[in-house]
Amino acid sequence: MNQRFYSLDVFRGATVALMILVNNPGSWGHIYAPLEHAPWHGCTPTDLVFPFFLFAVGNAMAFVMPKLEEAGDAVFWKKVIKRTLLIFLIGLLLHWSPFVKWSNDALVLKPLDNLRIMGVLQRIALCYFFASVTVYYLKQRGAFVVGAVLLLFYWILSMFAGAPGDPYSLNGWFGNNIDKAILGEAHLYKGEGLPFDPEGLMSTFAAIVQVIFGYLVGDYIQKKGKNFEMLSALFVTATILTVSGLAWGMVFPINKKIWTSSYTLYTTGLAIYSIATMIWFIEFRQAKGFLLKFFDVFGKNPLFIFVLSGFLPRALGLIRIPNGVNAEGLPKYLTPFGWFYEKLCKLVPGIPENGSLVYAICMIIMYWAICYWLDKKKIYIKV
Repeated sequence: MNQRFYSLDVFRGATVALMILVNNPGSWGHIYAPLEHAPWHGCTPTDLVFPFFLFAVGNAMAFVMPKLEEAGDAVFWKKVIKRTLLIFLIGLLLHWSPFVKWSNDALVLKPLDNLRIMGVLQRIALCYFFASVTVYYLKQRGAFVVGAVLLLFYWILSMFAGAPGDPYSLNGWFGNNIDKAILGEAHLYKGEGLPFDPEGLMSTFAAIVQVIFGYLVGDYIQKKGKNFEMLSALFVTATILTVSGLAWGMVFPINKKIWTSSYTLYTTGLAIYSIATMIWFIEFRQAKGFLLKFFDVFGKNPLFIFVLSGFLPRALGLIRIPNGVNAEGLPKYLTPFGWFYEKLCKLVPGIPENGSLVYAICMIIMYWAICYWLDKKKIYIKV
């Protein structure tokens, strides 16, 4: 039974909206705790965004894969390789953008010798590729087995290849040395105070499983159709995965930055809970309203709006608005978005986190307006 589930579109759109919210605060120094990533072990609402998005990628794959299977190997490989390379390349270009920078009051080309190679889009590309190949050739049962093996393999590798006595710490995690050797320290993320990439090569193992699980759930929903048996199975599966993730987390801590196996199970369980709840309200109770349409619009152009939300602040950052002088007497500048935060949002009464949150909400509204216009014009930018 092949039925359209509007709730899956809303889930994808809500994930994109939350991604914009957490990636665009007015000030990185003033963020409410739930909108920050866990410092290391642990999981905040913000840590759910990326795994939910990968899960949604798997959901979408469940609706596309039957057509690829009918088309045959040549069409499958052409589409999957093309999409993988495009998404990966867009990720690299996004890191390099806006391609020039200010230096001594002149615009110069940004160097490539420290360009970060991995990132969110690059991880999406790799996970999409390996999950697609696994599902295409091994089908549902084989994909489940591969997912389970990958999670166990990654745990064993992390435990025995990491630093003795502290294999899951920032300094003890084995994947960092591999990333340095293959990618080079200059091309790694430096946000933790040392070269370490939260979207590194080794932690991609468990992230691939997130897409596989998303596919399996999407395939099950599509084949079972809109009935209470399907809904009950989703809630039961969500409970099993969530509890299993928490239990596994006692020995293999839940951690987004090294994407532990327990983190995959835990966040997959929460993603299924979310989808099952949306199915109940939207498909069974026929819930309607502006909020559903709001999120649905985001889901129509998810990759495009994510790229735009990353590129636009960088591009506008080249526009310099004079803002007095610093202690050394040198001129200070604000970007257009920086001016909007400093001159308007920052004036919101209360603690600084209020103004930072207002700015993030304004960004969501702005990007929603773009998505809404694209939807009205029936423009859907796909990769």
